[in-house]
Amino acid sequence: MIKLFADTASNLTVALNKKYNVNIIPLSYTMDGKDVPYDLEKDFDGKAFYDAMRNGAEMKTSMANSSAFYEAFEETVKNGDDIIYIGLSGGVSGTVRAAEIAAEELCEAYPGAKIAVINSLGAGLGIGMQVVEIAKLIESGMGFEEIVRITEERKNHMCQFFTVDDLTYLKKGGRISGATAAIGTLLNIKPLLRGDEEGHIVSWGKCRGINKCILEIVKKYDELVLDKSADVMMIHGDNESAIDFLTEKLREHGFTGNTTVNYFEPVCGCHVGPGSIALFFWGKSKL
Repeated sequence: MIKLFADTASNLTVALNKKYNVNIIPLSYTMDGKDVPYDLEKDFDGKAFYDAMRNGAEMKTSMANSSAFYEAFEETVKNGDDIIYIGLSGGVSGTVRAAEIAAEELCEAYPGAKIAVINSLGAGLGIGMQVVEIAKLIESGMGFEEIVRITEERKNHMCQFFTVDDLTYLKKGGRISGATAAIGTLLNIKPLLRGDEEGHIVSWGKCRGINKCILEIVKKYDELVLDKSADVMMIHGDNESAIDFLTEKLREHGFTGNTTVNYFEPVCGCHVGPGSIALFFWGKSKL
C-alpha cells in the first residue's frame, strides 16, 4: 500500500487532508519568541494570525529536521507500506533535503523500503494541488513508480503567481532592500511574484495597487492555463475582498471550474504578510 505524506506548508484544510488520507507533518513557527503548537485536528486560524501580525507580533519559522521525518515515516515503513512525500520547494527551504536524509537512513535500516521524496517546486496550495492529484492517482490503483514519474513531470506545470500588500515582510526576509520597501510603500507599488522553474520565488513585474496586480495575474492565467474548466486554488493573508475580485476577473476570462480558498498557512504567511494573495493552476509552462 502507498501512504501519502505532506507537511503543513501544503496548506490544505483538515477536511481535505482527511478526505485524501494525507499524513501531515507539522512545520513549526514562533510568535514573539514562543513556540506555537500546531493542532492537526483543527484548521489554522488565519484571521487571528494575521491580526497578530498587523499588531506587531514577530513571527519566525523553522524547517522540520531529519529526525522528525524519520519518526513520521518509520511506522509506515515497519508496516511494509511505501511512502510518497511531497514537500515545500527546495528553492525556498531545506525541508525536502531533511526528508531525503531521513529516507536514506530508513532505506538503510529497512532494506526494501520504498520512499519517494518529491520537491514540489511550490509552496502553499502549489503543493496542495499536487497532493490532491497524487492522492487521486493512489486511489486509482496506479503503481508507485508511475505515480512518482507523473508527479515529477506534472510539477513543472504548476503555476503560482502572487502579490503582497505590505512590503515589510519581504524586506525582513531579505528579498527586497529597505529603500525599495520604503519607496514602494510610499507609492503604493506592489511586486508581482512567481515560483520559477527551480522553485525559487522571483519577481516578474510590479503595479500600483493590489487590484492592478490581480489583473496582471489574471492575464497570466489567460495566457498559460491548460484548461479553463479545471479547478484552481487560492490563498490569502486575510484579504477576502481580493479573493472575490480575483475570482470575478477569472470568471470574466472564461474560468468555469471550482475554487479552493484558504489562508496562507504560517510558514509561508510569515514571509508574505497580511493582505497577500496567490493563485495556483495547471499551465502549459510556469511562465
